[in-house]
Amino acid sequence: MSGRTEGGATEREPRRLAAIFLSALIGLILAAPASAAKIDDQFRAWLQNDLWPEAKAKDISEKTFDAAFDDVKPNLELPDLVMPGKKATTPQKQHQAEFGSPGAYFAEKTVRAVTAGGRTREAANARTLAAIEKRYGVPGEVLLAIWGRETGFGAAKMPYDAFEVLGTKAFMSTRKEFFRTELLAALEIVQRGLAPVGAMKSSWAGALGQPQFMPTSFLKHAVDFDGDGRADIWNSVPDTLASIANYLVHYGWVKGRGWGFEVTVPESVSCSLEGPDQGKRISEWVAMGIKRVGGKAFPASELKKEGFLLMPAGRSGPAFIVTPNFYVLKEYNTSDLYALFIGHGADRIANGDSNFSGSWGAVGGLHRSDIAALQRALEAKGYDVGSADGLPGFKTRRSIGKWQAKNGQAATCFPDADLVATLK
Repeated sequence: MSGRTEGGATEREPRRLAAIFLSALIGLILAAPASAAKIDDQFRAWLQNDLWPEAKAKDISEKTFDAAFDDVKPNLELPDLVMPGKKATTPQKQHQAEFGSPGAYFAEKTVRAVTAGGRTREAANARTLAAIEKRYGVPGEVLLAIWGRETGFGAAKMPYDAFEVLGTKAFMSTRKEFFRTELLAALEIVQRGLAPVGAMKSSWAGALGQPQFMPTSFLKHAVDFDGDGRADIWNSVPDTLASIANYLVHYGWVKGRGWGFEVTVPESVSCSLEGPDQGKRISEWVAMGIKRVGGKAFPASELKKEGFLLMPAGRSGPAFIVTPNFYVLKEYNTSDLYALFIGHGADRIANGDSNFSGSWGAVGGLHRSDIAALQRALEAKGYDVGSADGLPGFKTRRSIGKWQAKNGQAATCFPDADLVATLK
């Protein structure tokens, strides 16, 4: 035989090609650690040449700085990072549950874990909650709902080193300046002796302790309520609950008002009237045909006060008239779904488990990048979507409703696949 196989290739050629492929594969494997090592070197240079001078100017000692970043390397597994030399892009997926499917966020198992746990702890901490409400004016069930949602009443483990998370994000995230400020605040916490480096454990976003405060929030709002001379949001339940209350009061919690009411919205009322900048007296909403669910009347004390239409899934979910306190809850987490979860959970802790009267439709399955494309298309047509970030907030929802009405469609005020395809 001539040594040739069918097709004309020699027997040596497949082996040669395999060797080339194997060599390339080994090169890729070796290049990955080298690339990570390069980023580590850039991170160290950034710490010393960029961050340290500012930290020093803020009276952070070299001892504190070195202890905070001892053996810390960038965590490249964190979301929303921008590799050095690359441009930021809208991620396809959203890592925070608050910006996913509205219905999934209110899964009964999730809600009931907070409400059942809240009622148990309401009885166990009755005296503390009463004292906090007397001082701050925030109902105990609201504090319990936040505590339960944030860390499962302190049971959730914080697996990350706060300096690793905040350092990584200050160095290479889509929001460098925000995380730089938080990182410097974390250094201040240690410098002032408010917590040791070893206690600075956080979530993947850098939030601390049982109430999940960012470092700047800790410095502004953490309080010592158990009287031991230290604001301890890691181990003290009284300090945790009072710190949450102090935070809400700082952002304008109105004593004596709830968060809102579930309602029915007739077709004659446009879903594009949603938002905190389109408030009306609750009596005006009533005159437009909006009613509380279950045949209940609005409290007489509320009728002359301002309320706001909230439709977090547009026409595909429950609707609400909310008070300014709802938007105070949003200061804790900017998601409408989060604030609604806290208000709903607080109601159930206080009054027993009952679900919304309205049901959630099958919406929310789009990629974040698809919604961002939709938002950019609406912006190009002159609509205010807030930000083309792929998150369907109230400005995006009502802009969708306005576009739909203008183009002869029934206003749903929520993105769907057909809308994305039409507007992209």
